[in-house]
Amino acid sequence: MAAAAEPVPTRHPEGTLHGFLAVTTEEGKVLANGDLVEIVRGDRVNTHLTFHFKDGSLDDETTVYTQRGVFRLISDRHIQKGPYFPHPLDMTIDAAKGIVVTRSSGKDGKDEVVTEQIKMPSDLYNGLVMPVVKNVSPDAGETKVSMIVATPKPRLVTLSIQPQAPETFYLAGVPRKAAVYEIKIELGGIAGVIAPVVGKKPPNISLSIEPGEVPVVLRESGPLFEGGAVLNISLIGPTWSNVSRDQPAK
Repeated sequence: MAAAAEPVPTRHPEGTLHGFLAVTTEEGKVLANGDLVEIVRGDRVNTHLTFHFKDGSLDDETTVYTQRGVFRLISDRHIQKGPYFPHPLDMTIDAAKGIVVTRSSGKDGKDEVVTEQIKMPSDLYNGLVMPVVKNVSPDAGETKVSMIVATPKPRLVTLSIQPQAPETFYLAGVPRKAAVYEIKIELGGIAGVIAPVVGKKPPNISLSIEPGEVPVVLRESGPLFEGGAVLNISLIGPTWSNVSRDQPAK
């Protein structure tokens, strides 16, 4: 049964952490390295997710939210710029005020700033997809939440989160089971009807999670922007060699 969009209960509160990530193609080529830093003060969480691409591109998102009982977004700023991104993004969301600010470079090289008022639902989860999905039970049916996307004008869309069949992953050669969730972006309205016809329907996103007392996101598969290639974002550990995973040792 489909669930109505509403705030997701906090079953597994986020804690202070620093994680290391890699962005790779489906063939395993490394495009970027990243850092996920979370700082918790009381019930407020500040998250900073950055990806530095080999071509100099940057994907940088800072999210602030609370997790007392349910997850609630306070603010989110997402920046994408550089050769990898055909359409630079700089969007700031103030959930309390219901304001979205987008910045872009005008024809004269000066920044153009557009401020829009949007009625924001209580389940708005920009920058919160990973912690929210970790709190969705594998036994749940469909869970729906909201997100604002720049297309290029900001618009509200629905994310449909559905558990899938578990998959096997390995730690030091030992098999374990990961819970898998598929996230479908529902555009809604006339855009949702037209998009599949013109080939612009967003591809689904997949999240693999190691469940348990402290769930861990192992991998996210999907594009970083509309029309982008499907990439894998996964946890990595430090090495004592500068040979990346997609390069043969000499």
